[in-house]
Amino acid sequence: MEGMMAKVAISAVLLLLQMASAASDSLPPYTNHTVGGPAGWLFNANSNNPSANYSIWAANQTFNLGDFLIFNTNDNDTVMQTYNETTYNACSADDDYSNQTSVFFSGNGTAAPVTVAVPLTAIGKQFYFSDADDGSQCEGGMRFEIVVGQGRGLPPSLNQPPPPPYEEPPPASDQSGTPPATTTQSESFYRGGSEKVVAGVASVLVLSWLGFFIVV
Repeated sequence: MEGMMAKVAISAVLLLLQMASAASDSLPPYTNHTVGGPAGWLFNANSNNPSANYSIWAANQTFNLGDFLIFNTNDNDTVMQTYNETTYNACSADDDYSNQTSVFFSGNGTAAPVTVAVPLTAIGKQFYFSDADDGSQCEGGMRFEIVVGQGRGLPPSLNQPPPPPYEEPPPASDQSGTPPATTTQSESFYRGGSEKVVAGVASVLVLSWLGFFIVV
């Protein structure tokens, strides 16, 4: 009897493992979404139009945790991410004192080509726009919103807690009792935390996961 019960238990475990494997295989792969497709993330100042209709582009994509948005742009444009719809509708973060808006690329007006990779790390609605030229690029259509689903969840590389702030050790001869200075982390949102500038090629921030991504 005990032998039969053991066989039943082993069979049940194997069945659960097979079901878990099948469920994992059915989940979508991590994906690199090239914003605007071949047209990129660009704005024509002469025609006052963006290079693509980004709302239509976004409506034809499926976004999940662990995916990346790839912005092929230049230094005349910016990449702003916000979870604040009021900021998005205003095409400006000037009055946004929350920690819901991040600058991923601020531009410098040289028109040099740049690729910016933005990881999707939160479920739900989020917004992207360029606030260059006092928001006129955004007002001209250089913006879009997306909804991020669970998918496979965050990969380990995007699911790590931030490191603690660096603290300089006090000098050996310091007798003043003054506590050591604390240097905050490099991340900081707009008016209160995360500016992340990614320049160069699309391999930045994406290479370590290239084997697990598909590019669209």
